[in-house]
Amino acid sequence: MYQPAHFRQEDGAALVALMQAHPLAALVSVQDGEPTADHIPLQYDEAAQVLRGHVARANPLWRAAAGQPVLAIFRGAQAYVSPSWYPSKAEHHKVVPTWNYAVVHAHGRLRAVDDAPWLHELVSGLTARHETGRPTPWAVGDAPADFIQQMLAAIVGIEIAVERLEGKFKLSQNKSAADRAGVAAGMATGDAGAQAMAALVLPKP
Repeated sequence: MYQPAHFRQEDGAALVALMQAHPLAALVSVQDGEPTADHIPLQYDEAAQVLRGHVARANPLWRAAAGQPVLAIFRGAQAYVSPSWYPSKAEHHKVVPTWNYAVVHAHGRLRAVDDAPWLHELVSGLTARHETGRPTPWAVGDAPADFIQQMLAAIVGIEIAVERLEGKFKLSQNKSAADRAGVAAGMATGDAGAQAMAALVLPKP
């Protein structure tokens, strides 16, 4: 990934927070000589430094990429930047549009896990995490055991031992304080995604 120094994010906690808040990753592998991307929710185990998830048994990924290097791309907030938001526009008009975004790239090797107890533990944990806080949270145990076994038989687990994390948070760091404030103010009037980016461009004290 192209990494200008001013956009490089090296705060490990910030990288983990983005992966946890936006778990749907684009998992890039090479299959039959062609780059392939699968979109898979992945859970990061920070202590073990591994990503875990599952794919349909019919998906060739778990066989084709087993033992091979893969790249998981997590995308956080992103938003268009209008030149009209820069106060400097009124001074010299030397401004152009751009796009702000926050992404994390996780590099590692994929291991396939075709093991029912392992999968049961994985999906139970994933479910608990995403159902927590809901008015009527669903749990794996709510479904008939034989049905769950049928569902587990249709998937295969994947585990990626993370060798390297790269973060790029393009947040107008190359602009003046006044222009950054203008970007944040403009984004704050936009949709939820733009508002999330505004909070990154100019965090509240």
